[in-house]
Amino acid sequence: MVNDEDAALMCLVRDGDDDAFTRLFARWRAPLVRFTVRFVGDQARGEELAQDVLLKIYRVRERYVPSERFAAYLYRIATNHCLNELRRAEHRTPRVEIEVADEATVDASNPTVDEMLQGDRLQTAVRAAVGRLPPNQRAALLLQHDEGLAYEEIADALETSVAAVKSLLNRARRALMQDLAPLLDRTPEVTA
Repeated sequence: MVNDEDAALMCLVRDGDDDAFTRLFARWRAPLVRFTVRFVGDQARGEELAQDVLLKIYRVRERYVPSERFAAYLYRIATNHCLNELRRAEHRTPRVEIEVADEATVDASNPTVDEMLQGDRLQTAVRAAVGRLPPNQRAALLLQHDEGLAYEEIADALETSVAAVKSLLNRARRALMQDLAPLLDRTPEVTA
């Protein structure tokens, strides 16, 4: 058995302890919503997907075997659920909402406002660029950057090898650098 407090809670859930599920739900709902929203690029659908994942975990609780950290187990199910969602026809192209500030209402002489606008534009551009990544690269990047999972945990979540995870992350970073190069006023350093 893995030494993991959440895995121990899930074992209690498996054994019929609904209070343990309430604690797991409270602990993992927000990170899971953040992950699914960033993965599919839509707030409402991401929240629905997170709810679906938590319900699925509850429904299959009797089959849970703590062979890995609970986070890897949870994110594997969430990743597969999000990938299935993206395969559906209405999600063939990433939907990324971009809000553009009305520059006419901004006092351009104030450098602090300019810096804030540039930061907002960069954040929006990064979110859009992440949304354009292939789903497996996006999943690996979000699991590492946003959720803080180690290579081994990402490999478990994506059901692949650590070497494949490193490759996915490398390709994702290169694609992001290339996509964001115009905003950063530099030519991307792309190595083969």
